Amino acid sequence: MQLQALPALSDNYIWVLRDDAGGAVVVDPGQAGPVVDAATSGGFRPTAVLLTHHHPDHIGGAAELQARWPGLPVFAPCDDRIACDPTRVGDGERITAGGYAFDVIAVPGHTTSHVAFHLDAGRESLLFCGDTLFSLGCGRLFEGSAAQMHGSLSRLAALPDATRVCCGHEYTLSNAAFARVVEPDNPALRRRTEEAQAMRQAQRPTLPSTIAQERACNPFLRCDQPAVIAAVEQRLGRGPDGPVEVFAELRRWKDGFSA
Repeated sequence: MQLQALPALSDNYIWVLRDDAGGAVVVDPGQAGPVVDAATSGGFRPTAVLLTHHHPDHIGGAAELQARWPGLPVFAPCDDRIACDPTRVGDGERITAGGYAFDVIAVPGHTTSHVAFHLDAGRESLLFCGDTLFSLGCGRLFEGSAAQMHGSLSRLAALPDATRVCCGHEYTLSNAAFARVVEPDNPALRRRTEEAQAMRQAQRPTLPSTIAQERACNPFLRCDQPAVIAAVEQRLGRGPDGPVEVFAELRRWKDGFSA
């Protein structure tokens, strides 16, 4: 299999998972154009589309891809705001898309109906998580609660270390600026930041990261760590009441943060 991140819109990635027979699973096509161009130049054809949530920058090209490739199956969460006639999927289901078996994980928080797709193919483990987990960050709480998002991130953090995290946006460096304020003495975070800076200077995506990297560097997955708790305690002026309150304060802090 071959994994490719197609830039779209201002900072989105459309993920393409190609097989050896010339087919490809397309994840979160916010635009059809990048997929059509890549298929034409790369000699592949979409065999399935996976949608993680209803936001237009993740689903905007799905209907056009279905029109170009009639019969193209689309898998999406149960949400009427996704109207491209998909097969609806929910937590705990296993689906077959483009010859690959994906486990569906409900990850509410960014939206109430958000799902992630996990592929565990022996030596290869891939997570397509939309706007729930970012490299060094997480999505804003547009619809769900802090408790929901913390629970969703905890489920994703429990996946195997080597799982490659394929999220929806190129936010790593902006997230790193915040993470380093929270944990300025974290050596793994410093290394990841330097790595990401070099990647962007070379005009390369900073993604995918891995679950192991995120557990070591991402403050939103480290709500039980003393340094993160201490940073939140300083902001609150008291000890936080458990990991969910640590997460909630981190998210509020990040919402108003500017480097």
